Amino acid sequence: MRVGWISLKDECKLLVYRVIILGMKGTPFKLKQKLSPKASAAKKKRDLAAANSPYRKKLRADSQMKRRAALKKGVNLKGKDYDHHTGSFVSSSKNRGGMGKSGGTKNE
Repeated sequence: MRVGWISLKDECKLLVYRVIILGMKGTPFKLKQKLSPKASAAKKKRDLAAANSPYRKKLRADSQMKRRAALKKGVNLKGKDYDHHTGSFVSSSKNRGGMGKSGGTKNE
């Protein structure tokens, strides 16, 4: 039996998936942190201070210089960032979490 353009079987599957996703404590999708307005403002202030610290400014300038030099040489850098730990360009997803240093979260 068909209901509209979706079969009844498919409609039931969609309903089950919707119930599962809505019933999950977390979602399979990456969402922003759920913070109160006060905590969100404090986090924004901390993150901005960390991003503009002298150390981060030095690393950012170094990354930009190396990226521009590599582009002049004709290196394909699509989807890649300079990793100061390995001294090379790696995919953006791999360039997170410390990559072997203590305190990393994603690749350890």
